[in-house]
Amino acid sequence: MSNLIVKPVQTRKEKSQLFKFPWKLYRDDPNWIPPLRTAQLELLNYKPHPFYGHAEIQTFLALRDGQPCGRVAGIINHIHNEHHKEQRGFFGFFECVDNQEVANGLFDAVRDWFAQRDITMIRGPVNPSLNYECGLLIDGFDSPPTFMMTYNPPYYPTLIENWGFSKVQDMYAFWGHVDMLATQDKKLRFIADEVRRRFNLQMRPLDRSRFAEDVRMFLDIYNRAMEGTWGFAPMSEGEIDHMSAGLKHLIVPELTAKADVDGKTVGAVFGLLDYNPRIRRINGRLFPFGFMRLLINKKAIKRVRILSTNVVPEFQKWGLGLVLLDELVPKALEFGIEEGEFSWVLESNHLSYASLKRGGAKIIKTYRLYDWEAEPGNE
Repeated sequence: MSNLIVKPVQTRKEKSQLFKFPWKLYRDDPNWIPPLRTAQLELLNYKPHPFYGHAEIQTFLALRDGQPCGRVAGIINHIHNEHHKEQRGFFGFFECVDNQEVANGLFDAVRDWFAQRDITMIRGPVNPSLNYECGLLIDGFDSPPTFMMTYNPPYYPTLIENWGFSKVQDMYAFWGHVDMLATQDKKLRFIADEVRRRFNLQMRPLDRSRFAEDVRMFLDIYNRAMEGTWGFAPMSEGEIDHMSAGLKHLIVPELTAKADVDGKTVGAVFGLLDYNPRIRRINGRLFPFGFMRLLINKKAIKRVRILSTNVVPEFQKWGLGLVLLDELVPKALEFGIEEGEFSWVLESNHLSYASLKRGGAKIIKTYRLYDWEAEPGNE
């Protein structure tokens, strides 16, 4: 008889066991990057976070002989369900030993929790939504992730698919090196110049003198630009404010650009330095001195993640994304950047996918989102 127990997390001890489990699971994996601890506690709803002003979460812990061997969360994002006119649940924060019985127990618990709330469709992994870290790594296990991208062992897809989940969408991380610029398609520069001329674009980076206001503007553009994107649900005002406060210490103005037409911002791009090697060195602890070690001498970091290139819907087919990246490149070179990752890009985002391919960027990692739906009569 199995001695596996899967239980909803309720006590302080159980929360601590769930939170600390990844450090045990990945202790011998050189590519794992620990999460920033305070941020992870917030996203698990173990500390306050504005996402849970419109969402619910229940975390589950798997124990064998009293020792943690897996974890998962069931998440109900009410903004997503209102936005897409559906009743869907999400799973996230999944970590598990290489054991199908443990994985099955975790996903059974999530399914049953959702069923009690009349939810029979599940998507994931999202931690806790597509606006944060999401997707399961299925290819590219030979190197660490870049900042705010996920990582997991190679056996996770088997555990998830064996339970009954099926692929719904893949997401790609594209990589480029400054040496590739010399062989870039000259037509891309021609297109960028023509778009600048056609719309009389006014370009500028994020303004240090009104930093908080500009960071919030970037996130507002993100919400507007992503409106028609598969699976997207907008961030709430509280989330935008919270994320703005966090990003203002991490964003480098030289790695940002915005485009204005007739005095209105229609597109924005920003890159985040790859802080992950430093996060590993501080083991996810920002206090008491980790914050200083994370942010000191930013120019020593030579890799950037282009996190977001967003253009409002009415301008998306005119090549403004190319202009924004074209504006960013010389400033990134001057800053000392040597390589960049463009992530993530949905496989259904044909415009971005094709543009990056044409520009010479190479896919180095693939992530996957999964769906499951109860069969009729088995709800």
